[in-house]
Amino acid sequence: MAVDKKKKKPVPVKGIGRNSVLNLIGYGLPLIVAVFAIPLLVKGLGTDRFGILTLAWVLIGYLSMFDMGLSRALTKMVAEKHGENKDDSLKEICGLIWTAVVLMAGFAICVAVISSFFLPFLVERILSIPDHLKSETLISFYLLVWSLPIVIPSIGIRGVLDAFGRFDLSNAVRIPLGIYTFASPLLVLPFSQSLAPVIAVLVAGRITACIAQILFCIKIVPGIIRTHNFRKDMAGRLLRFGGWMTITNMISPVMNFFDRFMIGSIVSLTAVAYYATPSEVVTKIWLFPIAILGVLFPAFSAGFAIDPEHALNLFVKGIKYIFLSLFPVTIAIILFSKQGLSFWLGSDFAENSTSIMQILAAGVFIHSIGQVSFALIQGIGRPDLTAKLNMIELPVYVAVMWTMTVYAGILGTAIAWTLRIMIETAIMTILALKLLGTGVHQHVFRKPSYIMAAALIFFLAASLVNGIVIKTIFFIALICAYIPLTWYKILTSDEKKFVIDNTLTLYKKRMKKNEP
Repeated sequence: MAVDKKKKKPVPVKGIGRNSVLNLIGYGLPLIVAVFAIPLLVKGLGTDRFGILTLAWVLIGYLSMFDMGLSRALTKMVAEKHGENKDDSLKEICGLIWTAVVLMAGFAICVAVISSFFLPFLVERILSIPDHLKSETLISFYLLVWSLPIVIPSIGIRGVLDAFGRFDLSNAVRIPLGIYTFASPLLVLPFSQSLAPVIAVLVAGRITACIAQILFCIKIVPGIIRTHNFRKDMAGRLLRFGGWMTITNMISPVMNFFDRFMIGSIVSLTAVAYYATPSEVVTKIWLFPIAILGVLFPAFSAGFAIDPEHALNLFVKGIKYIFLSLFPVTIAIILFSKQGLSFWLGSDFAENSTSIMQILAAGVFIHSIGQVSFALIQGIGRPDLTAKLNMIELPVYVAVMWTMTVYAGILGTAIAWTLRIMIETAIMTILALKLLGTGVHQHVFRKPSYIMAAALIFFLAASLVNGIVIKTIFFIALICAYIPLTWYKILTSDEKKFVIDNTLTLYKKRMKKNEP
C-alpha cells in the first residue's frame, strides 16, 4: 500500500474485488480439477493406496501449520513496513524476510526430525495399512516430512507477495501448484502404481513452486539478495505474534472438526456419515471469505496504524461483500438441501441429513461474516485476543456439544456448532469495534445488524418451506427482491459505477469477438 507523504495517510486500497477473484480462482480451480482427477486416482492406485495418499495430503497440510504462526506474522509486519513507505522500509522488510525464513526453516527441520522418529510407529501400529504397502507408505511419509524445510518457508514467502498486494504473482504459483497436486499423480500411473514416485513428484512440484515464489520475491524486493541478515530484535517480535497465532491455529481446527469424533463416540459411525457429508458440502462456502480475507488481512496490517478510519471502511466492505456473495448461496442450500441430497445420495440419506445441512449452512454463513473481525483483530496486531477467546471457548464448547449430542443426537451437534459460531462472531465483532475505537461510528453497524437479523429470519423461513414448486417460487421471489434492494440500499455510488463499468467492458469485449 502506497502512502501519501503530505497527508500521511494510505492511498485507498485498489483491486480488492479483482484480487479476491484471483484468490477465489486460486483456491477453487484446483478443487474442480480434483473432482475429475480423484475417480481416476482411485481407479489407478486402488482404494488402499488412494486412502494412504489422502492421509499424506492431510499430513502435509497439518504439519505445515507448525510454522509457529510466522508466515502470518511475516505478512502482517511486511505489510506494515510497506505501508509506512519510509526511507529505511526496504531494509527493514529484507531483515524481516530473512529472519522469518531462517526461523521457519529451523522449526521445519525440528518438525521433520521429530516426525521421523514417530513415522515407523504411525505406519506399523496406529494406521491399519496392509503389510505389502507399509514399506512404500513409510518412504512416502519420509519424503513428505523432509520436504517441510522447503514447504514451510515457501508459505512465508508467498505471504510477502500478499503483503505487497501482488496476488497476481502469488496466484500465478498457487493455481498451477493446486492443479499439479491432483493431476501429477495421474502422470505417474502409466509407469508405476507405487506411492513413493507419486509423492516424489508432488514434492518436486512443491520445490518448483518455492523457487518460483523466491524469484517473484526478488522481483518485488530487489534488495533482498544484498541485504541478508538475521535480526534478533525482529525474531522476538515475529515469535511473539506467531506464538499466539499457533495457539489459534491448533485450537480452531479442533473446534471446527471435533463434532465428528463426538458423534462417532456417542451416537454411531453411520451418524458420522449423515453429519459429515453435508458438513463437507457447506464448508466449501468458506472459499469465498478465504479469498476476500486473504486480501484484507495485509490491508488491515498496513492501514490501521496510519488511518483507522480507512481500516473501518475496509472492515465494513469486507462484511458487505461476503454477505452479498453468500446470502443467495446459503438460501439456495437451505431451500433445496433435501432435493439435492436425495438426488445425490438417496432418500434415506436426505431424510437424516437435510436438517443438519440447513443448520450448518446458516452457521457457515455467520462464521464467514465473523472472519472479517478475526482478520482485523490479527491484522492490527492482537492475535492474543483470538487465542485467549479460543482457549476459553474450547472447554465450554466441548461440554455443550457433549450434552446436546447425548440428548438430541446429530441435530443437537449441529445446533451446538452453529450456536458457538454465533456467540464467537458476536464477541469478535465487539472486540474489533473496540480496537477500531469506533464509539462515534456505532451507527455504521446498525444497518448491517438489521440486515443480518433479517437474513437469519429468511434462513428460518426457508427451512420451513415445503414442496419443490413452492420452494422455487420462494427463491425466485426472494432473488427478485434481493437484487434491487442490494443495488439501491446496500451498494454505494462508487460500487455501482464499478459494476456498470466492468459490465460495459465485458459487453464490449464480447461484441468485439462477435464482429466478422
